[in-house]
Amino acid sequence: MDTQELQRIKNRYDIIGNDAALNLAIEMASVVAPSDLAVLITGENGSGKDVIPRIIHDGSRRRTAPFLAVNCGAIPVGTINAELFGHEKGSFTGAVATRKGYFEEADGGTLFLDEIGELPRETQAMLLRVLQDGEYLKVGSSKVEKTNVRIIAATNMNLLHAVQTGKFREDLYYRLNAFQINMPPLRERKDDIYLLFRKFTSDFSEKSRLCKISLTHEAISVLKNYRWPGNVRQLKNFTEALTVMESRPVTPASDRVEIDAPALMAHMPREAEQVLPALAGESQQAGRMSEDEVRAIVKAILDLKQEVDRLKKMVEGGASAGVQPAAVAAPVEEQEAEWQESQPSEPVVKSIRQSNDELYASTLAKYDGKVKPAAAELGVSERTIYRWLSLRKTK
Repeated sequence: MDTQELQRIKNRYDIIGNDAALNLAIEMASVVAPSDLAVLITGENGSGKDVIPRIIHDGSRRRTAPFLAVNCGAIPVGTINAELFGHEKGSFTGAVATRKGYFEEADGGTLFLDEIGELPRETQAMLLRVLQDGEYLKVGSSKVEKTNVRIIAATNMNLLHAVQTGKFREDLYYRLNAFQINMPPLRERKDDIYLLFRKFTSDFSEKSRLCKISLTHEAISVLKNYRWPGNVRQLKNFTEALTVMESRPVTPASDRVEIDAPALMAHMPREAEQVLPALAGESQQAGRMSEDEVRAIVKAILDLKQEVDRLKKMVEGGASAGVQPAAVAAPVEEQEAEWQESQPSEPVVKSIRQSNDELYASTLAKYDGKVKPAAAELGVSERTIYRWLSLRKTK
């Protein structure tokens, strides 16, 4: 699939991100769509599994027929057979009339069964019969019904482990798993995290008439390296709550509020209380860091100190030689593109940050440390200069 077609699909289904694993999932959905194969979608809760069935259905020959989505985990065990396959009048208490089930309603189309691992064993046997023969029985009926439905299933559990422990039928698993698509968790899509953040704050602030939230580079690192166990759904909720707490009404003079790392960390989810959010990882046990993580922190601090010392020498050398900046540049955060533009790679970000540090330092030196004229020459607010100075002091 070429890049243009891939982007067209993303735009149509409002998919944000450029991660290779995400792109692969979309391409696989497009490839399998024209066939009638059963598809199993795997991935954690909140990772966006629900968009894949729509891509498959809309790209199939069944696109003009019904598409129904059913959350198997949300239906009580006592009524799930009646919900899926229908029931006859009087077949159980409350069955005051004959009712169609989802398999009858979706006949000729696609049925998306989310949280398939929650199906009870009895229902699994009935579903297997539909997959094998296209036949089922309504609850309270002995008449065999026919259906022509394509099944797409999704799960956040390890179905193979469920098979091994006897909670899921092995024959049903292999029937459902004719073609598997995996949705990556958000923590494996680090370069997409800030892109999604910008999209969510942009949408929410526009709807609420609030300033958009932008982050300093240090704050972006905190955001990108948090685990996000709730994935995209959790990030969206977090971003909207952060916008409410930290933003302000839009004015003619400002439509953006910048947040630094300490301010962001004050709002990070409670799971991160025992560890630095930027360093949280899979190896945490009861909030304690492993020896490898401690060593990584120490190394990062030492590397940062060496980098600061090197920059200080560069700035001092440039100022004593009378070096002046060739052009005036605003801070990276004030120049950032709209949310949908791709983010610079880490080496580029580092280079820009170094250039800005040198520019700010030399401009302040030119005016003997006076913030007001330096800010005027740089074209930024005095508050931005003071924030930059405070960050350098913490280093």
